[in-house]
Amino acid sequence: MDVHNTSEDVVFKAIEEICGMIEKDDAAHKICTCYQCRLDIACFVLNRIAPYYIISNRGAARVEQEAIGRQQLEADVVSLIHEGIKRVNHNQRPYSSHTEYSATAFPPADRPVFNIPTIIGRLFNGINFEPMADIEIELYQEGELVNMKDKNWQNPFALVKHLNGVFTFWPEPVPAEKENMRRIFEYAIEINVPGMETLRHFFQIPVTSELKTIRSFSMTRTFKIQDLYMFPPGGDEDDEELVELNKARPSVG
Repeated sequence: MDVHNTSEDVVFKAIEEICGMIEKDDAAHKICTCYQCRLDIACFVLNRIAPYYIISNRGAARVEQEAIGRQQLEADVVSLIHEGIKRVNHNQRPYSSHTEYSATAFPPADRPVFNIPTIIGRLFNGINFEPMADIEIELYQEGELVNMKDKNWQNPFALVKHLNGVFTFWPEPVPAEKENMRRIFEYAIEINVPGMETLRHFFQIPVTSELKTIRSFSMTRTFKIQDLYMFPPGGDEDDEELVELNKARPSVG
């Protein structure tokens, strides 16, 4: 299915123009206009305006005909961009270098890859079944931390209270020899919390290689692992018994 949100075109174009003027006026030393901040500004604006989807050239022509409504949208977008610039610059992402880099930093040509889906899971306290928070969750492959798709996805994942126990990872694509190759990827979740048994959860994801690298997040490309539970030290219980106990716990929600 191929649909396009034309509101994104309006927002991205306006952001490029406004950030370009900021850089031209030598105000960049006061306001960060790096690619990461531009993405954050775009998300701020797009979450506050209505989407407008088209699926054909006829739909595109209709957008051009609705000139009055489009002018109002553009005016609203400009106002939101200026508000977004202030908010994003006041709360910049600490892990980003905030140096200028381009969306074209991806490989210049698509090649066969295994597009690993977004991994989603939930973590609960096994005693009271409350979502856990203020801890880090690590994703491993063959004993090494897995590299993420980009700097917007972290490993370890910092699980905070407002996420209600939900954690996510998006591993970087893996090169493949050709299209339609099938491969099983093995991963391990590891979580260490003071006063709790170390939790290690192993799982596999079957992936078929594609000719094109997936660069946009989609809920249709996710792999959900079972709900995970952490328990206090089990005394004489060995790790295998704890794993089986964890598997036996019911899924919440």
